[in-house]
Amino acid sequence: MKKLTGAGTAILIAALITACGGPRAAAPEEQAKADTISVPDTGYTGIKQYYTGNTLIKEVTFENGVRNGLMKSFYNGKQVRQTFWYKDGLREDSARWYYVEGPVFRSTPYVRDTIHGIQQQYFKSGRIKARIGFEKGLRTFFLEEFASDGSLIRNYPEIIVTEKDNYKTDGTYRITLELSDKSQKVKYYRGDFGKGIFDTAAVEAVKTVKGVGNITLRKTGTPSGTSVEILAEILTNYGNNYLLVRKIDLPYKDLK
Repeated sequence: MKKLTGAGTAILIAALITACGGPRAAAPEEQAKADTISVPDTGYTGIKQYYTGNTLIKEVTFENGVRNGLMKSFYNGKQVRQTFWYKDGLREDSARWYYVEGPVFRSTPYVRDTIHGIQQQYFKSGRIKARIGFEKGLRTFFLEEFASDGSLIRNYPEIIVTEKDNYKTDGTYRITLELSDKSQKVKYYRGDFGKGIFDTAAVEAVKTVKGVGNITLRKTGTPSGTSVEILAEILTNYGNNYLLVRKIDLPYKDLK
């Protein structure tokens, strides 16, 4: 049996490694593939169109089955009606509504699928029509409306309060609410409005008939505050809600 020299042994080992597919320098394209993380496609990617009959009603951009990018809806399959921008399935940035003639009617800011910021409305001319405040999906008291010439509208009604004191006779104190212009396009609410937010889930609706609200407070014998806060939700000529708050001081400390 012949013995291999040291040099022969080294040559034989190298040949065996090569023949068996052992370590070698990878080709550049193979190295690139190894460095790339592949994410499986879990759904549709692209723009999907939706129809009612033969009429296109909207187009939605998807990425792996999730809304990502622009969504458009249409008037009768032609003019753009609305646009939303989606990120990871949630509305972000500004959503826009358009007049059928083409100009923007309303622009609404979204943060993680919730209205947050100043919504703006426009005339067909492009002039600003209204600016409305929202905070995390809830209305703030901020509202500005403008005439078509650009002037700020100021002639909103006030809350007229009438009080009837029957505390000493039957233990009641009645408050009647109405608007100074006698408009019936109003709803009244009781609550705490100190934070400047109108949350319908955290307030109490006041019974209102033909624009007149009525509150009956009763003597309890237990301290329960010396004032009542009222919010009037007034529908404007532009179809927006003007929010007006009034604090009513009470002459007794045990009314509820």
